Amino acid sequence: MSLPQKQIVQRYLTKNPKLEASKELKQIVETLTRIDEYTFTLTLKEWHKKWHDFLKEKTIHSITERWSYTHKKLRFAYRSLNTNLPYLFTYQQYPHLHIPNTTNSKDFSHTSKVYSMFTEDLFKKEK
Repeated sequence: MSLPQKQIVQRYLTKNPKLEASKELKQIVETLTRIDEYTFTLTLKEWHKKWHDFLKEKTIHSITERWSYTHKKLRFAYRSLNTNLPYLFTYQQYPHLHIPNTTNSKDFSHTSKVYSMFTEDLFKKEK
């Protein structure tokens, strides 16, 4: 799951973020496939603690007099990571299943084979 998660975060932060908070979050996401769940979670929590007030900044729109979060895309990127955190390290939680740590095309070939075997077996049972 980590490759799609990286792409989601990149979509919100862009390839070359300007804000320091965005740059730091992007660096954290780059470590996703190289560190363990505990370290990643701790690092993400520390980042959130550091940038908490920044993420809460609001902009009041002069015409409508309504507000919105100033750093909406950065908030979305963080929320996506935080929401998906329980699933990002599934491959580490079940090493006996040999789940790849990414879903890139090289690893997908293995997943595809396993899926094919599963579905073939499933359809045989239905007949």
